[in-house]
Amino acid sequence: MLVWVAFALVILLGLLFRFSYFFHDVQHVLAKFKIRRCMLKYMQTNYTILERFVEAVRTQPDRPFMLFKDAAFTYQDADALSNKAARVFLRSGRVKEGDTVAMLVGNEPMFVWLWLGLVKIGCSAAFLNYNIRSKSLLHCFNCSGANTLVAAAELQGAVEEVLSSLLEQQVSVYILADGCKTAGVESFRDKMSQASSEPLSKDLRSHLTLQSPAAYIYTSGTTGLPKAAVITHSKLWAISSLQFLTGVNSKDVIYISLPLYHTVGFFGVTGAIERGITVVLRSKFSVSQFWDDCRKYNVTVIQYIGETMRYLCNTPKKLSDRSHKVRLAIGNGIRADVWRDFISRFGNVEIREFYGATEGNFALLNYIGKIGAIGRDTFLLRKFSPYAVIKYNVEKGEPVRDSSGLCIEADKGEPGLLVSEISVRTPFSGYARDLQQTEKKKLHNVFRRGDVYFNTGDLLRIDKDNFIYFQDRVGDTFRWKGENVATTEVADIITLAGCVKEATVYGVKVPGQEGRAGMAAVTLRDGLKFDSEDVFKHVENFLPVYARPRFMRIQSSLDVTGTFKHMKVKLVEEGFNPNLITDPLYFLDEKEKNYIPLTLDIFNGVNSGEIKI
Repeated sequence: MLVWVAFALVILLGLLFRFSYFFHDVQHVLAKFKIRRCMLKYMQTNYTILERFVEAVRTQPDRPFMLFKDAAFTYQDADALSNKAARVFLRSGRVKEGDTVAMLVGNEPMFVWLWLGLVKIGCSAAFLNYNIRSKSLLHCFNCSGANTLVAAAELQGAVEEVLSSLLEQQVSVYILADGCKTAGVESFRDKMSQASSEPLSKDLRSHLTLQSPAAYIYTSGTTGLPKAAVITHSKLWAISSLQFLTGVNSKDVIYISLPLYHTVGFFGVTGAIERGITVVLRSKFSVSQFWDDCRKYNVTVIQYIGETMRYLCNTPKKLSDRSHKVRLAIGNGIRADVWRDFISRFGNVEIREFYGATEGNFALLNYIGKIGAIGRDTFLLRKFSPYAVIKYNVEKGEPVRDSSGLCIEADKGEPGLLVSEISVRTPFSGYARDLQQTEKKKLHNVFRRGDVYFNTGDLLRIDKDNFIYFQDRVGDTFRWKGENVATTEVADIITLAGCVKEATVYGVKVPGQEGRAGMAAVTLRDGLKFDSEDVFKHVENFLPVYARPRFMRIQSSLDVTGTFKHMKVKLVEEGFNPNLITDPLYFLDEKEKNYIPLTLDIFNGVNSGEIKI
């Protein structure tokens, strides 16, 4: 008997040595199974995030729910204020069950009261990006199908730009101000102050199911006009469960400085409701106030996107850098070098990097904490949520298929397109009022005839240890000299050059050349000039010849979306043409071993083919 026990222990130790992450992998999938079991139960009873909120109001009415500036709102306060907001909509006569209300509101508690109030009366909200204006604003409003708009007082000017068009469509327009003298615009706060805070009948939302839309959240629109992704109550549960998966507990306080109109910011609030914890909300990310806020409010969990972490690491070092209670950071897009800098400087903060798209039906989580990775590829996870990384032809912009017309899985270490199966268990809700764009995201006949997969549009790579790494967007990756160039990798390397603060990389057309030549738009560190020789040496040392940007554009700032994704469309259109660009331009001169100023003569020489690149 002892021999068999010893033998079993040897086998177990051997498995642990060979598969050192096995128990972590099993634990993660078991946690996902637990969430799925809860979801099935919730579907039977139509138990939404709102119902969880109402439950929290009953069980912990006096617990702080939201801290904003110097104001504190308990769960009971939030319930009362959202009841008031709901009654304003009901009394308007324009908002009825199943309707959508568009919200043009920044990060403030009212954003949450409005959404909670709308769900209480069986409606949904479209979260408009408060940075958009004019035609883009009208486009986003119209594709939501809303007939009512609520806007923050400071955004009244943006509303008045499109007010005539809204009124022509008989849209009800409200401003979050105590009063309003603009014709066609009503004060929401005034009406709210007069409304009752008494609980509303649950019958008002009796028609809701977990398949009903809870919100519409817009994609960033980096490659065109934004699209309104449908976030059902079921999907809202799924994204809210991320806090459970990352280890957020009932004693935590979470800090949110990311826009609530985007998924990453909004699930911070709904995840906090699921956990029953306190949210510290900031109107806008502030690199100078970030750690002061964390100390002031005893924050234990922070949310991030890659750029916010980089901004924090770029601040001057202080003696108080490790003086905080933050133990966990949840987010996506952090570079490996920034990850190392962050934990080295700010202490042993657990970073839980995740991957997912607003409209996607699949997500990854780096539950191990492997620096640079976005998740792990395991047999168990594939069984739970079928996905694959398939071979992709960057030049043709399509998956590689075999002789029978089916897709081929990418080899280990080879970048490929991430796709995830669309099924009853992993549905894809698509975009509001846009069947064409919804269909474009579907990939048919992937591994068998008749199957359908969600096309993430992202290139990922799985290493020999089964860790998954983000490579690039398929539209960003370009081909030059017969090689695929991943723009994010090149940008990461360029930002390590001494004088460079930020960089975005893209491909530009050159007459007579196949593919696209690399170009980088960069900003410089404060007080520094463009050190062309140093940058040349840097790219020469760290990048293969085909990946080195042939052109450099020096800018004072880089245009970004609300979640700090670089916007490249205009940059690509302008190319390296000094007739269109007033920013300083440089050309990679291999003979001079330098980036030299790009003159009109050089521009014409490159275009005519006299100057070889």
